[in-house]
Amino acid sequence: MFHRGELVTLTIDAFAFGGRGIAKIPTEDSHFIVFVDNAFPGQVVKAKIDVKRKHHAEAKLVEVINRSPLEVVSDYQEISGAPYIFVAQEEQHKAKLSSTLSTFSKISGIRDIEQKFDEYIASPSQYFYRNKMEYSFSSIEHDMESGEDVDDAFALGFKRRGTWWKVENLNKPSGLFDKEWEEKLILLRTFLKDTKLPAWHPPQKIGFFRHIIVRKSFLHNQLLVNLVTSSDGIKHFDRNAFVAKLLELYGNRIAGIQHTVNDDVADRSKIENGQTKMLYGKPFVEEQILGLTFQMRMESFFQTNPACAELLYQKAIDYLLEDLPPNQEILDLFCGTGTIAQLIATRNPSARITGVDIVPEAIEDAKENAKKNKLSDLHFHAADVGKFLKEHPEYEGNIGALILDPPRAGIAPKTLLKTIALGAKRIVYISCNPSTQARDASTLVDAGYTLEKFCLVDQFPHTGHIESIAKFIKL
Repeated sequence: MFHRGELVTLTIDAFAFGGRGIAKIPTEDSHFIVFVDNAFPGQVVKAKIDVKRKHHAEAKLVEVINRSPLEVVSDYQEISGAPYIFVAQEEQHKAKLSSTLSTFSKISGIRDIEQKFDEYIASPSQYFYRNKMEYSFSSIEHDMESGEDVDDAFALGFKRRGTWWKVENLNKPSGLFDKEWEEKLILLRTFLKDTKLPAWHPPQKIGFFRHIIVRKSFLHNQLLVNLVTSSDGIKHFDRNAFVAKLLELYGNRIAGIQHTVNDDVADRSKIENGQTKMLYGKPFVEEQILGLTFQMRMESFFQTNPACAELLYQKAIDYLLEDLPPNQEILDLFCGTGTIAQLIATRNPSARITGVDIVPEAIEDAKENAKKNKLSDLHFHAADVGKFLKEHPEYEGNIGALILDPPRAGIAPKTLLKTIALGAKRIVYISCNPSTQARDASTLVDAGYTLEKFCLVDQFPHTGHIESIAKFIKL
């Protein structure tokens, strides 16, 4: 019916887990299904077939031709990272809830998931909720008015949907990140363009300006800015003028300004790929979660939506601590910067809490933040979780409760079995990908655990992402 790479026009009939629209093409005996990333029911879209199977295909969204009746176009600039910016929150919630519960039940084998379901926690803010954003430069601009590509341009904004080489200028706020920053970004773009240094040309791997990453503290209403460039032409770049321009535009909201020189040809902005120099201020901002203060460096992992993260942490800790006896040993696996461990310590001072994470920098942040928050009975280890459990058999049979917050891929099978072998009576599992959580839930159920409660947390409005918290108990 279709072939890979073909451009097709489709009407979206339904919504599938993970933010995929479903188009149903009638056949003689049934329907041929096309899943379209980031499409929404009621839209007519142009899509590019990416994967072709016997009974279904997968496609990438290229363009929305006709809006859904469920969309109301606002003044925000639509970007690829917020495909549902014009869809009412209630409609987003309905779509995410039904598709996630259905997928979780199907993968986990837990048929009574609706009876276990606790609540859907919405983000306190629908707009301007993010505390970090990355903007890309490109000398290939996709002009949104004409629909044409412009070569030898100076674009600063976000990648055109489905491409890695062309950028759409951000000319007005996207509705996701700081409003003032994005309103004035066009002025910063003009200033940088006037330096005559070129934007990066992704196919040719040449140029100077590559990325701008901004981290925001909602606590102090401050911004930490990192400009990423190549070294080609760096002698002609006036760092002092760049600092002065940022201070002119944003004043005392600027907490710090960094410059990273990255000559890696891969299209990545990560600081570890280059040399970073502080041009102004300090290399971190601070955020507060449920009364505790945390340092955020540019490269640190921290929840992107802090206000919603508070609700997520409260719910997870409620699940963990309800009816938990005092003086328990608690393990926080995949602990990151130790946020949950520290919050548990404030709620249950008698608990002995150990956090483990493979990222050494995250563990250093955890230790530093624990000192700052004057929390002493916490222990953090930089180690692979599976190896840590293998090397510390003394935890087996002595853990009162476990909290898990693994990456999107879930928990490696051997590591999950080592976790189960600890014999904890309760496990709270936080996931940014409920489908891999459901896979792991099946293993936990086979090992004698029962899913007691399950809830969803919408940390990323206007996207297909949803987070989930599951509480498992073993009688």
